Amino acid sequence: MIRMKILLAAIMLLIFTAPGTSHAGEDAILAANNQISVRYVSTYVDYGETGNGVVGAANTLLDTEKGMVPGFGFDFSLMGNKLIDNGYLDIEFSHVMGHTNYVGALIAGGPYGSIVSTSGAAITDIGARLGKGFRLGDSFMLTPFLEIGHHRWYRGINAGETYQHDYYAGGALAQISVGKAFVLSVNGMIGKTFNSSIYVNAFPFGFSLGLGSSSIWRAGATVDYAVNGDFHINVGVGQTRFKYGTSGLNALGIGEPNSSTKYTTIKTGIGFAF
Repeated sequence: MIRMKILLAAIMLLIFTAPGTSHAGEDAILAANNQISVRYVSTYVDYGETGNGVVGAANTLLDTEKGMVPGFGFDFSLMGNKLIDNGYLDIEFSHVMGHTNYVGALIAGGPYGSIVSTSGAAITDIGARLGKGFRLGDSFMLTPFLEIGHHRWYRGINAGETYQHDYYAGGALAQISVGKAFVLSVNGMIGKTFNSSIYVNAFPFGFSLGLGSSSIWRAGATVDYAVNGDFHINVGVGQTRFKYGTSGLNALGIGEPNSSTKYTTIKTGIGFAF
């Protein structure tokens, strides 16, 4: 469902955007915003579960997952002036896979830190932005945007658990060009998660639990350098934060506690402007 929403949003803006004419400083920004990029992605996972009085003692730390997880990503961005001046579209995908360091307890409710191990991790994110750029001088542009996306984390603890959610958000992208080659971009967004859930692999049957909704925010910065007219190098860093709520207990008396997640991501890529 979320992938269909992203596809529809992409088609909407592709219909009415195409590259157009611009001022000198804006040319560098448009070049940065009209490209396809392939990236090496490295995400530091910082996850923690806290007891709520039903699952674990209230306000006690139950377990954590921390560590750097490597992977790859793609980004397609488009900005043009066909029907809407500086209409903006950005579609981004990333997938990282590796291991994190797990610290928890041998039994439910046991002392935190009584078990230390590693846990497999596979994280997939896809998001799409729609916006409109406003030129504030020859070398500065501000682009408010709306964003929708989907997040999935396979956590290799026990027999395996999969957390996922969709989200919507509003934010802004501020860009400044330095000469004809460098573009510095900073962005921020804040929104809400929905359709949050966990699927637990268990014998003989797995089961799902709802995890409610929470606020989600992200902030980041990117530097794009045009090596020549078409070939670009870009480096960025960003941080995303959100929470999952308690699930309550299912028919088997199993529940999920509160948790908080913080991702710090570094992306290094090459891009081709069009």
